[in-house]
Amino acid sequence: MNKKISKQTRAGFINYGIIIVFFIIFQILSATGNLGSSLKGQLIPICAYIIMALSLNLVVGISGELSLGHAGFMSVGAFTGVVVANSLSDAVPNGILRLILALIIGAFIAALAGIVIGIPVLRLRGDYLAIVTLAFGEIIKNVLNCLYVGIDDKGLHFSLKDEASLHLEPGGHTILSGPMGALGITKLSTFFIGIVLILLVLFYIQNFVNSRPGRAIAAIRDNRIAAEACGIPVTKYKLMAFVTSAAMAGAAGALYALNYSTVVPKKFDFNTSILVLVFVVLGGIGNLRGSIIAAALLTVLPELLRQFQDYRMLVYAIVLILVMLITNNERAMAFIRSRLKKLYKMTRKEAV
Repeated sequence: MNKKISKQTRAGFINYGIIIVFFIIFQILSATGNLGSSLKGQLIPICAYIIMALSLNLVVGISGELSLGHAGFMSVGAFTGVVVANSLSDAVPNGILRLILALIIGAFIAALAGIVIGIPVLRLRGDYLAIVTLAFGEIIKNVLNCLYVGIDDKGLHFSLKDEASLHLEPGGHTILSGPMGALGITKLSTFFIGIVLILLVLFYIQNFVNSRPGRAIAAIRDNRIAAEACGIPVTKYKLMAFVTSAAMAGAAGALYALNYSTVVPKKFDFNTSILVLVFVVLGGIGNLRGSIIAAALLTVLPELLRQFQDYRMLVYAIVLILVMLITNNERAMAFIRSRLKKLYKMTRKEAV
């Protein structure tokens, strides 16, 4: 008996196909020597930003909340991953295994940060989540600017003062150096692991959206009062989506950081959070495929426009405007306008 494939299943397989084709094309280009060094260096950041866009879409598109500090969770995962990878260099000599452990622990610590923020904030009505996540992103950046971490035979040492306060024994070394960030990182990230991580994130989100919790979250997004009247625990399901999103951002941060020899805290500032939000808005709020395409194109676009030198960011801005006009994403613009109006009214009331 023939069974028709559902629309959601077909869309899911198309999304997987896009990622797999993307991987195959760049593997062929790399093997034949037709892949430039600048574009080759962008492959892992593209993977990280795709995961960031997908995870933020879980909050913005599926839950209907607005998060303005997603880069904060990325930074937590990034520097946690660096510390884990560096600390296990002797105990776990295999680079791939060390990378996987860094991704898992980075995601776990970012999820804990999501729980700490989400439990009090998601109980409130209104767009307090946007304000709190914005504050979290700036706070965590400043904390990392003051954080020094070192390791010796006695284990890890932490200090918020300076490197000398670590009191490392001979043979020990510093992993994080405050505003200088992490220096001398062993590059562990690979394009293959990035693609696998994207597929895992995509698989989880697509199944989560079509599951009972996913339908409950969609009901809360559409009409919170009606959802509460039906007995749906609003805070529980919103927290579930938010913490999951934070964990994915943490894994993306670890993947991103372990692709470079040096990573500084200012890389994960408010501008990065807005950049990821732009991926989601341009791709379409709630549209996973759009987030994938937007993140990939907009990550590599500045490099492709580098030949224009001083005018490349102007051209980049014009391209963004044209994309918004062509896609005519009214839902995205209406969502952003409504959230910004609410934020403005809330801040005005607080000021008064």
